[in-house]
Amino acid sequence: MSATPKKKGGLGRGLSALLENADTDITSKEVRPAGGISQIPISQIEANPFQPRTEFEAVALEELASSIRVHGVIQPITVRKLGYDKYQLISGERRTRASILAGLERIPAFIRVANDQDMLEMALIENIQRADLNAIEVALSYKRLLEECSLKQDDLAGRVGKDRTTVNNYLRLLRLPDEIQIGIREGKVSMGHARAMINMDDMAEQLDLYRRIIEENLSVRTTESLVKAGKESLQKEKPSARGTDWDPDADRVMNEIHRRLGVPVHLNTARKGSGKIVISYRNADELQRILDKIREK
Repeated sequence: MSATPKKKGGLGRGLSALLENADTDITSKEVRPAGGISQIPISQIEANPFQPRTEFEAVALEELASSIRVHGVIQPITVRKLGYDKYQLISGERRTRASILAGLERIPAFIRVANDQDMLEMALIENIQRADLNAIEVALSYKRLLEECSLKQDDLAGRVGKDRTTVNNYLRLLRLPDEIQIGIREGKVSMGHARAMINMDDMAEQLDLYRRIIEENLSVRTTESLVKAGKESLQKEKPSARGTDWDPDADRVMNEIHRRLGVPVHLNTARKGSGKIVISYRNADELQRILDKIREK
């Protein structure tokens, strides 16, 4: 697959610069070819300049190449016709790279006519639908669709087959500190962990919890509980007690519970004498320790 020639004044200034120049959309006046799959020479295919994926795992690529040697390319790639014996990849770069490794000279392809903006949108949407993308890659693709294809969130949700809340949750990941985003990309924490940390306002607290998730191998449920419990549980502060300002007898009972269990205890008492005792814990082990304390005679 030949390298994509650099277009002067194009990609460096963003998609809008490309769309302002009719010369960059050389298929806009062509007639769409008949549908169906064609076997085209790989040597005639250029890379897609809008390809959102830049990293391809070598081992996985070789595994796909081995499969292609045996079974061929099961899912055709998609290209657009640039001119006589010249095509540009819209989607399927991983399959194309693996086919080159497998020694193939031709590859099955759907041939389309698309302008530059259509190409970017199709490449991003096809990329998002891959099962092996991490949450940050999905979020970045959503962001590009919003910014470079001028889509609104409702339109974007419809294009990718998700509800708006799901799309927004992915986009919010990009507000997390860089260290956490890298951790998500590397699989150190899951999307569930990330969604819990998004709901924290303080960046330092987000980083503290992120490192704790890794060190203690915290589950998503435990992480959500820590975020909900608040800052004192998150930062592993010394256990404290919070009572009332009008019922010393209730406060005495609450302080005794706190002393015996050694964990944060909050007391919410109503005017008529009823109320709630809220006991906070950091993880499943601490919860079990509390239960053992309660069972002691």
